[in-house]
Amino acid sequence: MNSFSPGFRGRSRSLADRLPPGQYPTESFPVLSAGPTPRVPTETWAFTVTTELGDTHSWTWEQMMALPQQETVQDIHCVTRWSKFDTHWRGVPLDAFLEDVETAADYVVVSSYGGYTTNLPLEDLLDGKAWIAHTYDGYPLSPEHGGPARLLVPHLYFWKSAKWVRGLRLTLEDDPGFWESVGYHNYGDPWREQRNWGD
Repeated sequence: MNSFSPGFRGRSRSLADRLPPGQYPTESFPVLSAGPTPRVPTETWAFTVTTELGDTHSWTWEQMMALPQQETVQDIHCVTRWSKFDTHWRGVPLDAFLEDVETAADYVVVSSYGGYTTNLPLEDLLDGKAWIAHTYDGYPLSPEHGGPARLLVPHLYFWKSAKWVRGLRLTLEDDPGFWESVGYHNYGDPWREQRNWGD
């Protein structure tokens, strides 16, 4: 199924209206990572949702690719102050993974191959706000940009869009991830410049 997300943005808005405070626009796509780049073959890749009760729901690469696919065009914003407009992605909305999961959780800890984690409110992954993205600009997502699949949560700073995603752990209480534990803002709204804990 090919469809544009409710968050699809046309070109009618001026670039100034789309640039959060403190950001600058770039045509490039900088590569920033905290450690080595994992190389995860799609043959061994898996994505697992674990509830607060320990119940698990898992998908292989083939099973993920059989889910409804969606194309979306989004502006992305990095905490290091660059913004890139009209980025083209293809992937599976998080709603498809979570629709049959019973949970009372309000929060999520996202884990990645390589050990990286980040935390988000569950509501920020639902209702067409987030995807597991596997294609960028018409090509399979490269390892440097988080391939074979990464989380895409474009309304938050891009460190929340965890590269090399491998799973979600649903939690009743907020549990800060890697960057949040060393001083990055717990939420990360670019329009409120939530870069650090004190912002």
